[in-house]
Amino acid sequence: MAKELISREQVKIEDTWNLNDLYKNDDDWEGDIALINEKVALIKDYEGKVCQSASSLLTVLENAAVASEKLEKAYSYAARLFDQDQGNTKHQGMNARMFSLMAGIGSELAFIDPEILACDEKKLEQFYKDEPALELYRKQIHEIQRLKAHTLSAEMEKVVALTAEMSNTPGEVYEAFTNVDITFPTIKDESGEDVVITNGRFVPLLMSSNRQVREDAFHAYYGRMKEFINTFAASYNGEVKQRIFHSRVRNYSSNLEAAVDGNNVSPEVYENLVSTVNANLDKLHGYVSLRKKCLGVDELHMYDIYTPMISDVAKSVSYKEAQETILKALAVLGEDYVALLKEGFSNRWIDVYENKGKRGGAYSATAYGCHPYMLLNYNDTFDDMFTVAHEMGHSMHSHYSNSAQPYIYSNYKIFVAEVASTCNEILLLEYLLKNCDDKKERAYLLNHYLDSFKGTVYRQTQFAEFEKITNEMVENGESLNAENLSSLYKDINERYYGLDMISDDEIAYEWARIPHFYYNFYVYQYATSFCAAVAIAEMILTEGDEAVARYKKFLSSGCTDAPVELLKIAGVDLTTPAPIEAALRKMGEIVEELAELV
Repeated sequence: MAKELISREQVKIEDTWNLNDLYKNDDDWEGDIALINEKVALIKDYEGKVCQSASSLLTVLENAAVASEKLEKAYSYAARLFDQDQGNTKHQGMNARMFSLMAGIGSELAFIDPEILACDEKKLEQFYKDEPALELYRKQIHEIQRLKAHTLSAEMEKVVALTAEMSNTPGEVYEAFTNVDITFPTIKDESGEDVVITNGRFVPLLMSSNRQVREDAFHAYYGRMKEFINTFAASYNGEVKQRIFHSRVRNYSSNLEAAVDGNNVSPEVYENLVSTVNANLDKLHGYVSLRKKCLGVDELHMYDIYTPMISDVAKSVSYKEAQETILKALAVLGEDYVALLKEGFSNRWIDVYENKGKRGGAYSATAYGCHPYMLLNYNDTFDDMFTVAHEMGHSMHSHYSNSAQPYIYSNYKIFVAEVASTCNEILLLEYLLKNCDDKKERAYLLNHYLDSFKGTVYRQTQFAEFEKITNEMVENGESLNAENLSSLYKDINERYYGLDMISDDEIAYEWARIPHFYYNFYVYQYATSFCAAVAIAEMILTEGDEAVARYKKFLSSGCTDAPVELLKIAGVDLTTPAPIEAALRKMGEIVEELAELV
């Protein structure tokens, strides 16, 4: 009989996060909500007068910062309570109330940025002289002004805002169709039992050690996708067309430029990733050849790409063991970093185990003025230990940034969000490899490393290249359809995986399975962050204290500059091929070592 999950009330207090560090009680939370509403009401009195004087501008920005900081904190409290048991009706209500409050405030204070944009540059410079306290907000104002060329008149902005729900339709159609409407065939699992394929079960089935299960799942899944491939093509074509509307109405030269500019990133970073990865496909081809050898097959097919190359090595890792190993592995980051890790582990920053109603997965979340919080669903696996290290990377990034920066500059951009978390994972992996004496266990660790390169750098760049080309096709007047999308995807797949991989006909339809193609040029950031993290970890392990000092300066920088510039502090320049080439060179070395071991 399956073991029942315990209720929230049955969880040991030491295994839960301490939300009293945010608010002592709900009354204090209500007090902050009242303060937020007071600040918003005060700011609204300045509508039409934001830049009337230096004093009015300062009043608006100061009160907006306080309201935003308190809003982040109040939301964090409600969201953490909700996530620890989503069946708790009181906490459901608190969480819903915060979403409603945030939406309302966003609408009520939407006048601030347009009024600042309308303010003359000379007038603003005089304001800085008249009111020295405004100097703190110069960077914030500059970031608003950075997008001035792409900001429309107030009347046009209202028209564009009215298209928001309509623009979301392609993605909503895709989600509804793939998550609800489409059903997949039944196949036999390893035990000969019937199993219905679902989106959630598909990759686990491809990880099966039984090749017949993998092949059956692959053909059955993509066979069903093919039946509806014209629907998927129409949906994606609509997604790209709505992007074109928004990029052109905002005077961008392309969809790509419009998408990356939101994070203050140049398209050249995206293009540099794609071109550099293409110049290093030999490393992926080497990985494919090694996979073919390890699996002992005459022909390697696309349904063989997820199953472990090295099996029967994974071992159980208790939460206590995970903490001890992580502390040792990350000792290279200095005593202050380790002290913070210990504080997080011992002072209840973390909600560790699964309980009834608890949100799945894992995350790190922060509210300025308080330590970060981490949600886990720890289950004593090797991968769970890496999840702890990963989320602690996010938490440390937030802690260093919040400690060093005023609130308005503390939130780092999504472009760099995965760097610290991935760096922790790599340092943990390098520590385990350094202290591993068992040949098969070392092979298992190297396989884990290689699968990270394959899945995060090559696969995400493959997606990024497909997304870039398809958007350019529509921008150049070509309509996307099932035939040209599937043909393009299969061509790219064959080029990436090389001659030792049989690119089965069905892989042409994989593009229809990827929800990220509706995320507007998002996936490239996984690859750039991974390459940056590999470079930083390498510098930390070879250079020592100097590299650690640079890295901590980066962690402490928040959003004080463009994210690509901030990474340069840590020694990584993503406008050049160097960090990507170095990361992929590392992959090539790992392929060679694993080939010798097996």
